[in-house]
Amino acid sequence: MTFNRYMPYDQGMTSRELKALENRLNRFLKDLLAPLGRSERQHWARIYLQGLLLDGDRKSIEPMANRIPGADVQALRQFVGQSPWAVEKVQKHLAEKVVDLLSDPEAWILDETSFPKAGDHSVGVARQYCGALGKVANCQVAVSLHWSSPERSCPLGWRLYLPQDWLQDAARLAEVKVPQGTVYRSKTELGLELIDQMLEWEVPQLPVIADSYYGNDFGFRQELRKRQLSYVVEVEPKTVAWTEDPNIALPPPKKTGRPRRYPPLGTLPTPKDLQGIAQELPESSWHAVTWRQGSRGPMRSRFAKTPIWAAHGWKAQAHPQRICEYLLVEWPKEEKQPIKYWLAFFAKESVPGLRRLISLAHCRWRIEQDYRELKEELGLDHYEGRQWLGWHHHVTLVSMAFAFLRAEQALVKKNFWCDIASDPENVTETADPAKWPLPVV
Repeated sequence: MTFNRYMPYDQGMTSRELKALENRLNRFLKDLLAPLGRSERQHWARIYLQGLLLDGDRKSIEPMANRIPGADVQALRQFVGQSPWAVEKVQKHLAEKVVDLLSDPEAWILDETSFPKAGDHSVGVARQYCGALGKVANCQVAVSLHWSSPERSCPLGWRLYLPQDWLQDAARLAEVKVPQGTVYRSKTELGLELIDQMLEWEVPQLPVIADSYYGNDFGFRQELRKRQLSYVVEVEPKTVAWTEDPNIALPPPKKTGRPRRYPPLGTLPTPKDLQGIAQELPESSWHAVTWRQGSRGPMRSRFAKTPIWAAHGWKAQAHPQRICEYLLVEWPKEEKQPIKYWLAFFAKESVPGLRRLISLAHCRWRIEQDYRELKEELGLDHYEGRQWLGWHHHVTLVSMAFAFLRAEQALVKKNFWCDIASDPENVTETADPAKWPLPVV
C-alpha cells in the first residue's frame, strides 16, 4: 500500500513502515467509524478512505475501486450514495478528534468553496460564481468551518448551498432526495448553522475568521455577538462607521407626544467610509509589524487599529444596537491607499495586541490551502453521485482522510511555527528577529 505524495514521508518506505502506517490509520478510524454500525459499512468506509489516500489522479468511485484489490464498484456506490449512516454523528466524532489533534488552537475559519460540474443534475448545481474558475459557471458551492492552529487547519463541518431555484422545484428536490422541509439558507445562514452546531457539540470557542462576503453582512456580525463569539472579519472600504460612540444622551422630552427612544438623526455626526477614516488617522497610529514567518521570509506590512461604531442603516433611521468594533487597516508605505480592512470584536476577552490581531486577520490563507489540498490530493470535488446523501457522505469521508494526514504531519512537525510569546501592543520592524520564536524541527 503506497499513500499519496501528500504524506509527510519519503517515498521509499519499508514494508515495516507501511505496516505501522496502516496500523495508525486503523487506530485513527476505530472510534470514527463506530457510528456507522454494521461491520460491512465500516469495511467499505475503510476501502473508500484507502482509495482517497492512495496515489491516483481521479478519486471518483470507479477509478479508486480499480486501484484497490477486492474493491467492488457497486458496493462502494451503495455505501456512499445510499447507505443510511448518520453523517452528523460521524462529523461530531471527527470534530472532537480534530480538536484533540491540532493543539495550540487559534481560530474558527469560515469560508466557501466550489465544485465545477459539466451537467445540471447533481444536487445544488447551478450557474453561479465559481471561485475555482474565477467566473460564473455551472457548479456546486459549499460552506465549511475549519478548526485552525497557528500552522494547520482542518474541516469541522460542511453545508451544501441550495440556490433558490432548487427550492422552488419539488420534482428536482425529490429526484436528488433532499430531505423534506429543507428551506432556503443563504451562505451566511449556513455559516451560522455550522457555528451553532459546534456550540451544541461544545467545541471550544475561538475567534471566527471570515472574508468580506461574511464580514460585510452587519446581521452576520450581530449574530456572532449574540452568541458571545469573538471575530476578525474582512470588510470592504465602502462600509460606513462613526469614530465616536453614537449612543448619545436623548434630548429633553417634549410636553406632548410619545417620548423619544432614539436621538434625532440631525444630532448624530455624519459617518464616514472606512477608507476615509483610515486616511485621516494620524501618522502615530501606523506601525510596521512582522506577524509571521512565511515560506519566503518574514511577513511584514504597516497597520493601524482604531475603535469604530458601524453605521448600518443610519440613513433609514434603523436602530440596531451600536457596538464598538475595532477597525484594523493594512496600508503598506509603497501603496497610494490602504489595501485591506477588517472589523474585530472580542466578546469574553480583552482586545489583543496589534501583532496578535494582525495574525488572526491574516490566518484565512490556511482554509484556502485546505481546499487546495482536499481537492488535489483527496478528490473533494471528484464525487460523481447526484444525490444529497451521497455528497454529504463523500465530504465527510474526505474530511476524515484529511484529518488523518494532519495527524501524520503532526508526528513529523517539520517547519512548525510556534508563536508562544505575548504580543506587545505595537511591534515595529526594529524588534530583534533573534528573539522571535524559532521553528521546531
